[in-house]
Amino acid sequence: MEITKRASSDLVELEVRGRLDGYWADHLARTLDEEIRQGSHHVRLDLSQVAFLSSAGIGILVKFYNQLTSIRGSLSISKSSEQVRKVLEISGLKDVLLAKAASVGAGVPSAEARPAPVSKPPVEIEKPVATFEVHALASNSSLRCRLVGNPGLLEGCRFSKEHCRTLEFPDSTFAIGLGGLGAHFEDCQGRFGEFIATAGAVAYLPTDGTNVPDFLVAAGASVPDVQVCYAIVCEGSSTQPFTQLVRFEAKKEAGSVTLADLVTACLEIGATEKIGVVMIAESAGLVGAALRRSPVVGGAERAPFQFPGIRDWLTFTAERAYTRSVALVAGVATRGDAGPLTHMIRPLTRASSAAGGPIGGHLHAAAFSYRPVAKGEIDLRAGVRVLFEEQALEGILHLLSDDRAILGAGESEFVRGACWLAPISQIVQEGDQA
Repeated sequence: MEITKRASSDLVELEVRGRLDGYWADHLARTLDEEIRQGSHHVRLDLSQVAFLSSAGIGILVKFYNQLTSIRGSLSISKSSEQVRKVLEISGLKDVLLAKAASVGAGVPSAEARPAPVSKPPVEIEKPVATFEVHALASNSSLRCRLVGNPGLLEGCRFSKEHCRTLEFPDSTFAIGLGGLGAHFEDCQGRFGEFIATAGAVAYLPTDGTNVPDFLVAAGASVPDVQVCYAIVCEGSSTQPFTQLVRFEAKKEAGSVTLADLVTACLEIGATEKIGVVMIAESAGLVGAALRRSPVVGGAERAPFQFPGIRDWLTFTAERAYTRSVALVAGVATRGDAGPLTHMIRPLTRASSAAGGPIGGHLHAAAFSYRPVAKGEIDLRAGVRVLFEEQALEGILHLLSDDRAILGAGESEFVRGACWLAPISQIVQEGDQA
């Protein structure tokens, strides 16, 4: 099989020559997958030189048609051989996959595939490593940030039942911290690990030795709850608490955007020093750590953050992990003085921002099997539900910057995605920080 690519500003056309059978179908699938990962969401196939199309080939066409349609993209066949046309007619896919004659070569997706127009056009911002597209949401929104519990109790593994509480996380709330899914403290005490909650879904990484992440998604009137040791909880006054949706895409010469660059851009766009962020993005690699053991089970056996015992308590990414995945990221970020957030914040980069002051943050990420992120203005809740319902949850990390000179893995990087953000206007401490 030979595949030739022809690209325009609006779509990519792939000319396929040979047989599209059980052997060569995977070759086409890999090509389509790579095109989508590079940001091509409108694809035309010229199958006029395809001598044979089997059910395996049909399966690939249907798979990518559904995948692209689900993100407001499109896949269609612009030209077909008689054999291909006959198979499409027999399978009932002729009207679905064959491009209408009037639109062939038009260079734009059909009206059904194009995103719905938004009330106000986005603002485009050019940065050295990426292009940003800012969509206004609720201009007067702001977040109330609750700091729940005492993360200092990790030292010496001093968490007990009195430090644990049950928290619910509705659509208007997102949170990160240490907790577990279960009915009560006793049910979770051997499994407490990093969790992330957003848009009515909660995921966490149990520390019971299974190393298999688990999750709950809101259904009907039910709201997921978590047994929490400590947490950063950001909540708005409505189900849509964000001021802006920021789309980003790394420039081709850069290849990817670092977490620090994204956070810095969000702080500048949000015109604030303290911000809450939720992101869905295609990952170029995540760097971070996760607990290996529950900080309750060990008691005062030893402090997990002292060498060499730290290796028994924490798993670190020796290199970028989840390089071909989609990440759901949530947390808070600050520029300059973090104020009450100081004990929860870690440096994201050693450099200071252009506006002055160090950039810090506390962010968790849930990694899912790859799925292209739709372009334009998208709904956070719908995007989160698709990840949990249709993709495989692969892992959860507390994102960190590893800037060691020789062995350091660097920091998390992303190719393209969407960030929802809002300024933090109020910070409330709940629980003893002594």
